[in-house]
Amino acid sequence: MAKKILMLVGDYAEDYETMVPFQALQMVGHTVHAVCPDKQAGDACATAIHDFEGDQTYSEKRGHNFTLNATFAGIDPAAYDALVIPGGRAPEYLRLNARVLEIVRHFAQADKPIAAVCHGAQLLAAAGVLEGKTCSAYPACAPEVKLAGGTYADIPVDQAHTDGNLVTAPAWPAHPAWLAQFLAVLGTRIVH
Repeated sequence: MAKKILMLVGDYAEDYETMVPFQALQMVGHTVHAVCPDKQAGDACATAIHDFEGDQTYSEKRGHNFTLNATFAGIDPAAYDALVIPGGRAPEYLRLNARVLEIVRHFAQADKPIAAVCHGAQLLAAAGVLEGKTCSAYPACAPEVKLAGGTYADIPVDQAHTDGNLVTAPAWPAHPAWLAQFLAVLGTRIVH
């Protein structure tokens, strides 16, 4: 059965972590509404491309403009079946928005599926929904996961971790594992 999925996006969300799940989830029949505080359907968010080039941390390049297809002010989280939180730098400032944190808490408290990748864990930590959960994230977010009462899953960059309805991964190289685990939590079956 098709699900209605909310995606929380902001300027400088990671390009791949935004575009790929947005398109892939629609490809398998789900409805995905991408929203950003203070923006409306048709507005764009600038994205960033984070790459792993052998330095101590990722490098950042300007990505594409991502067009939002829903208006943040008009959403009702109760109308959605699941939540997707891309990484990048967007979670760093999205976590300062009280309404964003309310939305994240709604999905956690209602035990609805949540998929977060990379720095998306910053939103989960700020919303206070990681207590007793095991969560993967970009390694630099491990202290935040632990300070929020979660257990940090230190897994390879191309792997994902599922804890109940929470599906997390360290970064975009995990898309195949992360999306497969999220689809399983959603109850989406793909038959070959």
